[in-house]
Amino acid sequence: MSAPVVLQVAASPVSPALVLRPWRMEDVAALVEVSRDPALRQWTSSVVDNDADGTRWVQAQQQGWAAGDRFGFAVLEAQPGSVRAQLVGNVVLKEVTSGKPAAEVGYWTAAHARGRGVASRALEALTSWAFDTFEADGLERPELLHQVDNLASCRVAQKSRYDFDSILPAASPSFPRDGHLHIRRTGA
Repeated sequence: MSAPVVLQVAASPVSPALVLRPWRMEDVAALVEVSRDPALRQWTSSVVDNDADGTRWVQAQQQGWAAGDRFGFAVLEAQPGSVRAQLVGNVVLKEVTSGKPAAEVGYWTAAHARGRGVASRALEALTSWAFDTFEADGLERPELLHQVDNLASCRVAQKSRYDFDSILPAASPSFPRDGHLHIRRTGA
């Protein structure tokens, strides 16, 4: 993909508009700040403690775009009266391979933005983009995995029309507890 992809999510009566765009180095400070949240650290495998960690993380996202197999988006929310948007989350489509029917989606939401539908709205935009972009290459089913005790992720999956498929056994160290597999099929 040559041109940067920017996805827009319209405002709703209760939620501001969202912008999803590839991660940039200018996002490092905000990434480090939101990564201090203990709840976020509980569910993510990447640790971002400082600017060096944040820089490496953003570079990894950029490398995924360059390789064409991992597409991470910073999720930004417009702030009333501000020219800058605030970082509220991340969504990613990963393990994308031409001819392979499945790819994985993932997301996280900053503590200050939880409970406002950010994850489900951003995931819906990512899923639509994934089908539009990769269905011709064979993408049939984005898959969402989360640990069984992550009830918020289960709600996001349900809201985003990812149907529960199965329970996956733990796979330490990256997936230390059993998990749920949710699948969204073409046309769902």
